Amino acid sequence: MFQIRNVTLTHKKDLHTIVSDFSLVLNDGDRAVLIGEEGNGKSTLIKWIYNPELVEDYIEYRGEKSTGGERLAYLPQELPESEKTKSVYEYFTDCPEFAEMSPKELSKTAGDFRVEPEFYYRDQAMETLSGGERVKAQMMRILCGKPTILLLDEPSNDIDIETLTWMESFINGWPHAVLFISHDETLIERTANRVIHFEQLRRKTMCRHTVANVPYRQYVSERLNAFEKQEQGERREKRIRDEKIRKLEQTVNSQLSMAHFSFHNSIGRLLKKKMKAVKSLEHRFEREDANMTEMPEQEEAIYFRLGDKDSAIPAGKWVVQCELPELRTADGSRVLAENISLKLRGSEKIAIVGKNGCGKTTLLSKLAEELTARTDIRAEYMPQNYEELLDSDMTPVDFLDKTGDREERTRIRTYLGSLRYTFDEMDHPIRELSGGQKAKVLLLKLSMSGANVLILDEPTRNFSPLSGPVIRRMLRDFPGAIISVSHDRKYLSEVCDRIYRLTPGGLAEEQPPTAE
Repeated sequence: MFQIRNVTLTHKKDLHTIVSDFSLVLNDGDRAVLIGEEGNGKSTLIKWIYNPELVEDYIEYRGEKSTGGERLAYLPQELPESEKTKSVYEYFTDCPEFAEMSPKELSKTAGDFRVEPEFYYRDQAMETLSGGERVKAQMMRILCGKPTILLLDEPSNDIDIETLTWMESFINGWPHAVLFISHDETLIERTANRVIHFEQLRRKTMCRHTVANVPYRQYVSERLNAFEKQEQGERREKRIRDEKIRKLEQTVNSQLSMAHFSFHNSIGRLLKKKMKAVKSLEHRFEREDANMTEMPEQEEAIYFRLGDKDSAIPAGKWVVQCELPELRTADGSRVLAENISLKLRGSEKIAIVGKNGCGKTTLLSKLAEELTARTDIRAEYMPQNYEELLDSDMTPVDFLDKTGDREERTRIRTYLGSLRYTFDEMDHPIRELSGGQKAKVLLLKLSMSGANVLILDEPTRNFSPLSGPVIRRMLRDFPGAIISVSHDRKYLSEVCDRIYRLTPGGLAEEQPPTAE
């Protein structure tokens, strides 16, 4: 059994508390998902649980943890810098337990992850693997240590749909405890039997956590129902109270009018005092209303749209007419696919799927290079690696500001506020932001650009499961065309008109995967 007691985590820089008095017990069979909006401290908590030294540079903490003899394994959201230049073989051999694995065990793990046994021995640098291949390598290495508790920070990021299906089976079949963060709603719905929800309320001045021992869908449904009932009860009490105040005010006003005509000044003075008391009572109730329970803050706070009426594309206009004899890796050393043909007309929304390493991102990058150079459309590109576009040393406001005009900067701050950025976060360097907060900056850039064609590489990958429905609706309602790569099954089924699978022989249209 693993236990943490009364843990509080506070940022050293601005003394902002992200987790307060949090306790948790993990037992064998627990599949606990940690959810919450971007920047709410989920990754920080998992790092602290694994090793407090990972966060001590920027976090003050108090509380206790008891491992009870459990063996913890941690999958970070990003591959550490020190590991990026290692070859795949060096990456595995740096793990002492790897040498103790039998060939049979290594072969079985490779098969589970849909890679060849030779994968362990590649000379290829870890940083040059596809995103999904990196996640697979990390998972395969931590399993060498035969852990009993898995701490997984976004294990579903960048892995293909086939491996996502395996990941679901793996988590469900894991005999010990799993605590994981994921933005993949389908994965969460199919695996989690406990939900831990972190919230930052009242403009991130108050943190709250909920631990529910129920599956994710049940948690979301019960949570919304509870708040709706509470809100209905409070609103009903408010209506009854306001009606009493209104009637009392009408009675006093009527009596004041009669006192005026009868010239009884003493009575008038008494009634004016009574009216003052009524007004005082009304102001007191208004203050109480301000503290009335509100629905929890969610991503519905997004107030901007992607595109406008000018972003629509005539139905007959060709946006893409791509004929590519072969698709090679970035260094040109290997052919990934041949005979690629892709055509898109009007405001269609399409997605490209395929196994990790098949060349989806490479193809999308080529399409982006071609489309952003055209003058008959306005195309914008959101890469999988945000750092390709973001300047990590700039603040979000400076990055988005193209004019230096005061009104423009005010407008940007208003937009960022609608995305639940605090004033401090608006002035933080982008490198200090979470993946989801960086994604919001790029979404806002797309919104302000006036683009009518969006090229998106994994657009939903860093948004919380509670934000996901809003992001998908925003993309579905975009009046222009979307060309994307995604493994998000809900995105594929809810947003996209057509799905293409990239194979060595080209693109083949297929039905969207089920997200239910």
